[in-house]
Amino acid sequence: MSQAMEGRVSPATLKKVICAAAVGNFVEWFDFAVYGFLATAIAQQFFPSGDATTGLLKTFAVFAVAFAFRPLGGIVFGMLGDRIGRKKVLAMTILLMAGATTLIGLLPTYAAIGIAAPIMLTLIRCAQGFSAGGEYAGACAYLMEHAPRTQRAWYGSFIPVSTFSAFACAAVMAYALDASLSAEAMASWGWRVPFLIAAPLGLVGLYLRWRLDETPAFQAVKQEHDVAHSPLKDTLRSHGGAILCLGAFVSLTALSFYAFTTYFATYLQVVGGLSRATALLISVIALVFAALMCPVAGAFSDKVGRRATVATTGVLMIMVVYPSFLLASSGSFAASVLGVMMLAVGAVLSGVVTAALLSETFPTRTRYTASAITYNLAYTLFGGTAPLMATWLIGMTGSNLSPAFYLMVVSVLALAGGLALPETSKISLHGDAGEAVHEGQPVAV
Repeated sequence: MSQAMEGRVSPATLKKVICAAAVGNFVEWFDFAVYGFLATAIAQQFFPSGDATTGLLKTFAVFAVAFAFRPLGGIVFGMLGDRIGRKKVLAMTILLMAGATTLIGLLPTYAAIGIAAPIMLTLIRCAQGFSAGGEYAGACAYLMEHAPRTQRAWYGSFIPVSTFSAFACAAVMAYALDASLSAEAMASWGWRVPFLIAAPLGLVGLYLRWRLDETPAFQAVKQEHDVAHSPLKDTLRSHGGAILCLGAFVSLTALSFYAFTTYFATYLQVVGGLSRATALLISVIALVFAALMCPVAGAFSDKVGRRATVATTGVLMIMVVYPSFLLASSGSFAASVLGVMMLAVGAVLSGVVTAALLSETFPTRTRYTASAITYNLAYTLFGGTAPLMATWLIGMTGSNLSPAFYLMVVSVLALAGGLALPETSKISLHGDAGEAVHEGQPVAV
């Protein structure tokens, strides 16, 4: 049954599925990136203070609040996705995310309404974090449940492509606004533009998602009357070990992603002594490189399998992270580009195999709930804290290379967790074949 079910998805439908999944993911990460790149402008508008550092810290505190709500959103949307379907929930998440992002662009500032402005900003960020909790794991499940079993990582790689592209676009837009507008125009209206772009993007994503059908895997579960009535209870009872093992690996995905996309731009300036414009240019080059590398990494994972990809990722990160940070601290443009690209390869491999493992590790009836919990807990603990931990480690040790050792330790943890998982690259995501591997039994493909 599973082979026939997977064979029904046409190439034209798969292209539409990729677009629908990627656009929503793009909106999610574009917002997070824009907020970080425009942190100084947001601080001036919503947290005016005699001390610029205090205002910036408050701005980043609101950024962190969004991460705190991601696990809750993952649980709520995950349970809904396992009960009513992936399509309906993904329509909800993109609508909530795009709407909240647009509202930030329309918010009155502190000068206009006083303390109500930062309070409203915080509430909107909470809504964004809540919706983001259901977006990534759901988009992966939606795409994987359509993809042919021999090419799941390749098709799934377009989710990370949209993530890296979102950061690249946000960096380019932030740079273009800074370069083309006066300080007064930037403070008055320029900072609002990237947030308002979320409205048309969100509507496009909603349109694409609403026109598509539910996934074949969920339709099969529904027809067999096997939809989970208590997805969270089933997940915690049956898949606690898998969540811990996969979560250990996703911790590396989260840490390497934020070290590469968010913290490295600061590292290049503070430690490498490069200008903000140069650091931003290097980040854009590396982000475009990462986006282009994702399908290559997906094809590699489909060829060698998930466990071999996990092993390659962990060993590669342990080997390259120290020279990567060393090159980035040199102050040389060429050396910095090489250093950040070295880190990018590990981040790409980790992100691509994670997108596949999130769906392959858990059965259809609880896939959305289990993968959302795993993903969001790891990203909250290791992703949201990455810049803070890196800064703290440098301050505590006095070594600019201490964040590299932190990444190496997490890489070892990720290797242990990832290699404890069974090989899943060729299993079916439909029917009983997929269930056998999730119960720890060998599966015949």
